[in-house]
Amino acid sequence: MPRPVAAIWPVQHTVRYSRNLAEALRTETIGGFIVLGATLVALAWANSPWNGAYEEFRHLELGPMDVAHWASSGLLALFFYIAGLELREEITHGELRRPRQAALPVIAAFAGMLVPAALFLAVSAGEPGAASGWAIPTATDIAFALAVLAVAFPACPAALRAFLLTLAVVDDLIAITIIALFYTHELAPLWLPAAVALIALFGVLQAKGVRTPWAHAPIALLAWYCVYRSGVHATIAGVALGMLTSPRETPDGRRTNAEQADHVLRPLSAGVCVPLFAFTSAGVALNPSALGEVATDRVALAVIAGLVVGKFLGVFGGAWAAVRLGLAGLGDDLRWRQLAGVALLAGVGFTVSLLIGGLAYTDPARVDNVTTAVLVASVVSAALATTAFRVHGRGRRTVRTG
Repeated sequence: MPRPVAAIWPVQHTVRYSRNLAEALRTETIGGFIVLGATLVALAWANSPWNGAYEEFRHLELGPMDVAHWASSGLLALFFYIAGLELREEITHGELRRPRQAALPVIAAFAGMLVPAALFLAVSAGEPGAASGWAIPTATDIAFALAVLAVAFPACPAALRAFLLTLAVVDDLIAITIIALFYTHELAPLWLPAAVALIALFGVLQAKGVRTPWAHAPIALLAWYCVYRSGVHATIAGVALGMLTSPRETPDGRRTNAEQADHVLRPLSAGVCVPLFAFTSAGVALNPSALGEVATDRVALAVIAGLVVGKFLGVFGGAWAAVRLGLAGLGDDLRWRQLAGVALLAGVGFTVSLLIGGLAYTDPARVDNVTTAVLVASVVSAALATTAFRVHGRGRRTVRTG
């Protein structure tokens, strides 16, 4: 017996709504607004009379980790997997397939690590125990940086976005390597060979053209778990797995493994993983006394200087030097004004900066000051980058209308 139309319509409507929602979440501007909204909600809750409930939520135990650690080490690995997919696509088919253009963001990333670290040490010189935080301003937060870029510069050229993506991935990998070498005090090296073997097996299956996710997903989860148990930050597993996911075209014209994974997982990353990470990480006190302590804490000031000034000088200066010395090419679709905006945006440090701050210092007051400093520097860098992109956009419109 046919089902009544009234019973069928809600199901069809729900399916259509779900598809529309998923398509919206694949749009970076929408994802950017969600991330920024989650950050503002966290700040409002953490600075409200109910801030105790916020902390209880962050530290709610779910199995081996609490909510905050699941967000930073677990859910965020999915975002890094998407970033790895995009980076592999750019290297294979996109803007980074030419070595001279690919060298530009890589060199800029290394310079963008060295200059902020040196500036941090210079500003905090003489402060007891300060030197252990030298790596705090070295990393760019991919999630927040891409979100701000999507909101501030919707017409961003593909080459510029590829530059930022590569820059952020490389300097996060540098920072995660630094954590493994200098800040991992409980390294369990026996887990590392297992992780490497599983990641290699994942790559072999991808290279052989195996398409079923039932083969890939268990191996990916086990690889993530082994990396996590090794003491190395687990998000590095996401990048490695994403880079190994095959972008090879299929004879029947179906989506590649990389395209299918991106299509299925991007809405989950943009709608759940990254916003939840932002929500659990951004809740810091912004009362006058807390901000006053930051203004008098040389470590906090060194963090702000490293992120806002050091990242800009390192990234932009490194890119300029690479082009001038003939080590890299600028590319036809890139402009120095656009790169200046991205260099400012590189000062948006969140994920790894907060992680290193918590590993570098044991004094809770200092950790709070560092957290506030990272947030202030990220807001300032995002505001400066947004202004630079808006000015650049107005200049382009003036040229066209003139």
